[in-house]
Amino acid sequence: MALASWYHRDISRVCAEDLLARAGRDGSYLVRDSESVPGAYALCLLFQRHVHTYRILPDADGLLAVQSTQGVQVNCFRTLEDLVLGYQQPHKGLVTPLLYAVAPDTDTGDESSGGFAAGDVISLLNDYLFSELPLDIENMHKGATTLRHLKRTLVTACQGLNSEIDLTLASLETLAKVFDHPSCTLSSTKGPDMEIDNLLCKISALVSLLSSLEKKVLKALQDAVTNHNLAAQPSPPPPDPTPAAVTPIRHKARQLPVHSFQVKMVRYGRQTVSVDVDSGVLLFDRKAGSFGVERVSHDRIVQIVKFQNSPAKVHLMVDGYRNTPREMTFESAQKCESFCHLLLLMKSAHAQLDQPDLVSVFVGTWNMGGSPPPRSLQSWATCRGLGRTPDESTALLPHDIYALGTQENPQGEREWTEHVKATLRSYTQVDFKLVAVQSLWNIRLAVFVKPEHESGISHVNTASVKTGLGNTLGNKGAVGVSFLFNGTSFGFVNCHLTSGSDKVLRRNQNFVDILRLLSLGDKQLSGFDISLRFTHLFWCGDLNYRLDLDVQDILKHVSKREFEELMCADQLTRERHKRKAFFNFKEEKIAFPPTYRYERGSRDCYLWQKYKTSGVRVNVPSWCDRILWKSYPETHIICSAYGCTDDIFTSDHSPVFATFQVGVILSLERAWIELEAIDVIVKTASKAKFFIEFHSSCLEETQRSTENNSQSCDVPGFLKLGWTSKQLPKLFPVLSDMEYLQDQHLLLSVKSCDGFESYGECCVSLRSLTGASQKFETFLSHRGEEMGSIRGRVRVHVPKDRRATRHKIYELFCFEKEDKDMLTCCRPTGVPAKPTPSSYTNPAYFIFEGVSVPPRVEERLPHRRDPQVIWSGNEALQLPKVSVRHGFNRRSCRRSDFTEIEIPALPPQCAPTSDFQIPQTSSSYQLFPVQSPAPAPPPSGNPIPQYQEQTSPLRDRHQGKTHVQDSVQPESNVRNLYMNHSEMIKETARHDKPLLLPSKTNAVQASKTPSALPYTSSHSAHRHSSASWIVDKRPPAPTGDNSLTALQIAKSLSEVDFFPSVERGQSATRQRMTCRNGPLKQADRGYSWEKEASVLKCAPETVQELLSTLGLQKYTLGLSLSGWDDLDYFSGITEEDLCAAGVTNPSHRRRILESLPRNWT
Repeated sequence: MALASWYHRDISRVCAEDLLARAGRDGSYLVRDSESVPGAYALCLLFQRHVHTYRILPDADGLLAVQSTQGVQVNCFRTLEDLVLGYQQPHKGLVTPLLYAVAPDTDTGDESSGGFAAGDVISLLNDYLFSELPLDIENMHKGATTLRHLKRTLVTACQGLNSEIDLTLASLETLAKVFDHPSCTLSSTKGPDMEIDNLLCKISALVSLLSSLEKKVLKALQDAVTNHNLAAQPSPPPPDPTPAAVTPIRHKARQLPVHSFQVKMVRYGRQTVSVDVDSGVLLFDRKAGSFGVERVSHDRIVQIVKFQNSPAKVHLMVDGYRNTPREMTFESAQKCESFCHLLLLMKSAHAQLDQPDLVSVFVGTWNMGGSPPPRSLQSWATCRGLGRTPDESTALLPHDIYALGTQENPQGEREWTEHVKATLRSYTQVDFKLVAVQSLWNIRLAVFVKPEHESGISHVNTASVKTGLGNTLGNKGAVGVSFLFNGTSFGFVNCHLTSGSDKVLRRNQNFVDILRLLSLGDKQLSGFDISLRFTHLFWCGDLNYRLDLDVQDILKHVSKREFEELMCADQLTRERHKRKAFFNFKEEKIAFPPTYRYERGSRDCYLWQKYKTSGVRVNVPSWCDRILWKSYPETHIICSAYGCTDDIFTSDHSPVFATFQVGVILSLERAWIELEAIDVIVKTASKAKFFIEFHSSCLEETQRSTENNSQSCDVPGFLKLGWTSKQLPKLFPVLSDMEYLQDQHLLLSVKSCDGFESYGECCVSLRSLTGASQKFETFLSHRGEEMGSIRGRVRVHVPKDRRATRHKIYELFCFEKEDKDMLTCCRPTGVPAKPTPSSYTNPAYFIFEGVSVPPRVEERLPHRRDPQVIWSGNEALQLPKVSVRHGFNRRSCRRSDFTEIEIPALPPQCAPTSDFQIPQTSSSYQLFPVQSPAPAPPPSGNPIPQYQEQTSPLRDRHQGKTHVQDSVQPESNVRNLYMNHSEMIKETARHDKPLLLPSKTNAVQASKTPSALPYTSSHSAHRHSSASWIVDKRPPAPTGDNSLTALQIAKSLSEVDFFPSVERGQSATRQRMTCRNGPLKQADRGYSWEKEASVLKCAPETVQELLSTLGLQKYTLGLSLSGWDDLDYFSGITEEDLCAAGVTNPSHRRRILESLPRNWT
């Protein structure tokens, strides 16, 4: 089976569909491992541009059979090869026979970090079986007693194993000497390394050493403990003279000193502000003033307002008669952050809560380079060094949770954890408790918590994943620890990925393997990767992503502290931007120099040349050591520090640290969640039915919907699915308190009904969905890739007596934009603004018509893609550019954001005059505009003279000048701009003669150029029809509306991606030859805009409006229940569909069919 080219092992469903789409021939097939059933397979078959997936299941006897419906004969086969061979014959139950095997993609980026990869070993064995096996057989006939060629093949394949065993044996030999263990078996490792006999001796020595070493160490430790107990001879404790009841020991917090800050206050000048955390008082000392020291207790502090553009300034809101905000400006942003941190501690200490709702988390990563650590790690644990670091007044304050990940750690688990605990105890006087420690070879992760939080920790899990040498060795891989802190789930991952500047694809694959194979968290969420299993997931380690830049350029930027310029060459930043790795993860801005590769013993210079036996290897300075995180939406998490130490020199890596302020939820008790409707767009070529699984920590068990009731494939490669409330289940949370439900999240997984494999997962927050029916909309992802989008309406029903909530401590702060005239409070820092719908990146997702698209806030690389070209028959059209801007003369914070599509400039003969007053200044129109009433239609007279009267004075004023202007549209009737692109193509095919313009035009002829109001028809011919919006179709004059609907853009993009690239290249060549001498004249270019169909006048916007115009609104409900609630698809309705929807009157059916606008059909 390993030799079969059609077997792809554990590739994802998306990769399988992509390979079949690139094959492009009906009957192309491949076999992969099933994602839903262990030990099963999935047969993927391409037919008519759709991928059909069949499950191959083993029975009790080990025979394989394709899963079939009841009543169909089952054909069983012993091997996969026999099964594939059997279904290559026709009429076997598949949509088409298996004709063309699809081989694995050679450019998978799965290169090995060392030695031979699995594919190389298979190739060696294949060469032996077909080339060298006959030679061994011939030697056996001649009397040979050994298989010389087989031995040579095995030795070559085991080169990597030889080196790994040598390294392991050397380490174990050192341990054996410590405990005086006999090491005579190690002598078998001497001799030629390439001999297979010596390799077997090494393995035997390793087995013997491991089996006896544990017993020897155990006996030595038992003897040491016995001798120690005999020598100690402890004396009995003195009797207690006053026996009393034993009381539990309480962990009392250490007394904190009073911290003072110099601030500048409006109307009061410079003052000293002191924070007394233990007393819960804020002190204002005006010194020169006559009022002395003002004391403000913690319960009077209502809120602190921080400013994004002024990080050193805050507004302090205090209740009482002096309720004017106090504006305070600190000496630096670092001092301001320290002041805010102390206020949080003061509010938390005096809140008298049984459980905290805010914790501080420290995450650290360090590649120790195989060297022992220094005696003290205090600078690492207190975030002292370079980058964003805390102020000295708060640096020594202990955090609630410490998670320290190391790579190439030479110490044992116990020795390392005791070292860390001693470091923390030395400056905090707190004896931290170890939650868990997990190791994989020299990769280690240890998590500690304060003693008072130990009772709130539960459901602790640990796991590890190997990614070295074909995912079999643990020199590279990841370890993880997860637990519940009261009602909040935490996950921590420490990894060491493949090294080498050219191994980017391999590192991406390491990340995907860890994401898929690391078994942490709730077992009910095993269908989701670990990035969706935890409220907060922290990922640290030696990621080994490098800088793609010359060494001297890197050193020059580092010396000038120009880190932002270097981030443009950072491999991890690029891969995150391309969504190839760490999708939806976040990382704080880097403000410290690269942490690798330093000269050991100092931090003055980088040692970027590494000498090996194979030659000199260049390791450019890079940010290999990183800390990222991913949290559920609408949760509170703030990164307060991110940097590296500058005083730990034992390794060629510098330790990296990050601290976070994390909001946690309380463990409280039942409401119900109503799912009204869900629509999904998923990237797939399948035609299967689907269902949705609902997972959450607030649900007792996993819930699932029935199969979808609506399904369409208007865009090739994308499937639109729909569920109504009848197909969706009611969800019953375990607790019914509003405060609890606002902090809960739903995990949704869209799965197919045939293979039960996931086609996309997402996370939805319940915070914005409580109360009335609310909309949600987000991405779908699977195995770290974007797979589509999902939207719907959800309502959370909470009993009246359970709707009480309280202010969280982290809501003490909020951000706002600074305004000189007024102070307007915005959201708290931990609660992001409610996202506006449709933050889509794939144009095919615009199939959801009528959804506004907000601006995306994400990192952008300086590279800019050229406009894409789409093809209609023999003509080439330049695809409009999609950009995101705000509406004309509107504030950015309103819901008037829209997406604009920029159209290439019109030729001079078609451009309207530039003096015409228009509401927009860019060459664009609203793709998803705000609904506004349509203007009154023009008089029935000829509109051309009227337009001529308006524009001729403007033309006369600029006589002799050529004005080229982009197509612009008035904002009031912009919704009528959606024209049918397919009709435009049909008109192009019917009218082969180009429209010629004379070489000179007078004023009257110039008035026949495109109207500035092109959405009204330029002719007034009357047609007898039952609907007033149907207009006569005739070849119109060229218009200025060079627009495509969003659906046509998506369809064009998908078709361009699906069709072979040869035709595009030939057509593009013809277009370049035609356009190389400048803008085309209207008679020269095959411009489909000039033959487009007339635009609908006053057309209805919904099915209900259409039926109301005909007086048949009573059929609205029946059509909606039958799935005919979308006007975009209503044009395809037939008389049979109308009968099924309840339209029983034949005359009514005829009126509806005759009233469909011609531009829709």
